[in-house]
Amino acid sequence: MNEDLYNRIVDYIVSNQEKFYRLAYTYVHNQEDAMDIVQNAVYKALDHYEAIRNENAIRTWFYRILVNESLMLLRNRKMEIPTEEGTGQEIPYYEEGYNSEQDVYEQLNRLEADVQTIIKLRYFEELTLKEIAYVTRTNLNTVKAKLYRGLRLLKQNIQEADL
Repeated sequence: MNEDLYNRIVDYIVSNQEKFYRLAYTYVHNQEDAMDIVQNAVYKALDHYEAIRNENAIRTWFYRILVNESLMLLRNRKMEIPTEEGTGQEIPYYEEGYNSEQDVYEQLNRLEADVQTIIKLRYFEELTLKEIAYVTRTNLNTVKAKLYRGLRLLKQNIQEADL
């Protein structure tokens, strides 16, 4: 057991837990689900920390786990069939008004999941394109193409929403 590596991972997770929660929240838009995602990612990271090949890649290694947990929860949520008791829930009313940040998130969530992930990791978590390629297990040129295509679509959708 490499105790030094384990402690480095724990220190990294503790010092960045708010960033991890924020990223998970951008996927699920629910506090409890975001906390569950982070908790599951932390558990998996600490349970499998010996699998890390490059001790200097803790950041990207953990982001890969976190993104996979977020996407897994979304996939599982799509497979759930609503029951009778779930149909009577009240839907909260929100006053429509101009909120540019909300508009950006709304338009971002309309993009394909892989494009969303790339944009979130690049601009919310400030990962490099090379790190994003590692996290998403995607070719660097593919990451670049999806990022720029996604940004172009995002800009286009926001401009159309403003009309």
